[in-house]
Amino acid sequence: MNSKQQIFIIAEIAQAHDGSLGILHSYIDALADSGANAIKFQTHIAEAESSMQEPFRVNFSYEDKTRFDYWKRMEFSQEQWREIKQHCDEKGMEFMSSPFSHKAVELLEDLGVKRYKIGSGEVSNLLMLDRIAETKKPVILSSGLSDWTELDNAVNFLKQQNTEVSVLQCATAYPAPPEKWGLNLIRQLKERYNVPVGFSDHSGDLNACLGATALGAEILEFHAVFDKRMFGPDAGSSLTIDEIKKLVKGVREIEFALLNPVEKVISSEQTELKKMFGKSLALNRELKAGEIIKLEYLESKKPGNMGIPASDYKQVVGRRLKEDKQKWDFLNLGDIE
Repeated sequence: MNSKQQIFIIAEIAQAHDGSLGILHSYIDALADSGANAIKFQTHIAEAESSMQEPFRVNFSYEDKTRFDYWKRMEFSQEQWREIKQHCDEKGMEFMSSPFSHKAVELLEDLGVKRYKIGSGEVSNLLMLDRIAETKKPVILSSGLSDWTELDNAVNFLKQQNTEVSVLQCATAYPAPPEKWGLNLIRQLKERYNVPVGFSDHSGDLNACLGATALGAEILEFHAVFDKRMFGPDAGSSLTIDEIKKLVKGVREIEFALLNPVEKVISSEQTELKKMFGKSLALNRELKAGEIIKLEYLESKKPGNMGIPASDYKQVVGRRLKEDKQKWDFLNLGDIE
């Protein structure tokens, strides 16, 4: 298979670690041979991004009284983040993380990230986008919570600051059923913004990303989890490690196929197969010389090089036989007047 890989595949751990450094590092080890290009996290600093007034999207937690408490429990120190990035580097996978505050951007800048992924809820956060634009690093925007006006504003805001932008179609439903994938928007986003476009998946199924690949997605993102029964808000809309390996294999095969278009011509190998599977005209009954060939007397039989092709049956109907023919004999042009 061609080693050229155009589709950038991001496996997102997000909060699947549930605040445990040990579990987080085990995800890095598990995803290292999955075929994904990058591992993505979310950098939460509770005091900078949230408040006690923030409600739960899904009140899943047995130990966090508020959403703020949950974000607080998801935090890691700068030194811990440095060790996380180092682990990713050692495994040959790009470290990525979505910031949710100015302070998180500063932390990620200190780590030396290559690019920024902006979550759906932050697309209209121009304050943070302005700081990110100052870094001159590429930005990937998820569009799940944006209408066209909001997305236009964010894309134009970044383009005006000479920021390299990509946009992901994203269904902000957990898990997202097929009718909410919005695969039709992949082409619309490309035509509207003339930038790389991809798909951020929350379906918990392989088919969404495979469909997006076939429709021209250049970036794929999905949540990773060890088991969909695990604790956390995204577990049911994530892919397991084994599913991710299957997905990556499928994506690379589709990608390779799209990079190798097939011309609609028959090769020499196919010519032989065409003979083998083709059909020639034959008689389904015994006929004597001089009898008129009727449509109901004809049958098509393999192979396809035994006389008159089945496609030429109209040239035979109504014509007279020159010589006797047995049942199931093939017909040749020399057999008819």
